[in-house]
Amino acid sequence: MSTQTNQPQYLVISALGQDRPGIVNDLAMHVADAGCNIVDSRMTVLGGEFAIMMMIDGSWSTVAKLEAQLSGLQKKLGLTIISKRTEEHDSKSGGRPYMVEVIAMDHPGIVYQLANFFSTRSINIQDLHTDSYRAAHSGTQMFSANITVNIPAQVHVARLREEFLDFCEALNLDAVLEPVKG
Repeated sequence: MSTQTNQPQYLVISALGQDRPGIVNDLAMHVADAGCNIVDSRMTVLGGEFAIMMMIDGSWSTVAKLEAQLSGLQKKLGLTIISKRTEEHDSKSGGRPYMVEVIAMDHPGIVYQLANFFSTRSINIQDLHTDSYRAAHSGTQMFSANITVNIPAQVHVARLREEFLDFCEALNLDAVLEPVKG
């Protein structure tokens, strides 16, 4: 047997479909029945749709078994499913994780502006969660973002924080940029 087949194999699965009770149970059961393990996942309901992304691992044969079942699973569960083989994330990238929180009155383009700020500085967004809601007293439509970025070691954090806060002030965004507490 080759070394490749002895190494853990990784598969990212993304599924989307009408929300209903039991979707997570059904998906998790099929992953476990194939002999695989869910090592990372994000699940949410957006409008009336359920969305999930998960990374699973297993041996070469168990991951291949699960991949072969996905087409039938898609029909059985009424989901649109896509998958892609991947590798374990390299956590030795030398960057430092920082948490960004933003709150503002909602308007188009906020996510783009935030992503552009970090992208133009070669800072990778690791995780991004946004939401909109009505302010309690005024009823104003509000926007919130929770972002985890990976700041490269060569970036001067104090200067970056100053640039970020100036950027946010110009756009009327309330924001913080702090190290992720480990």
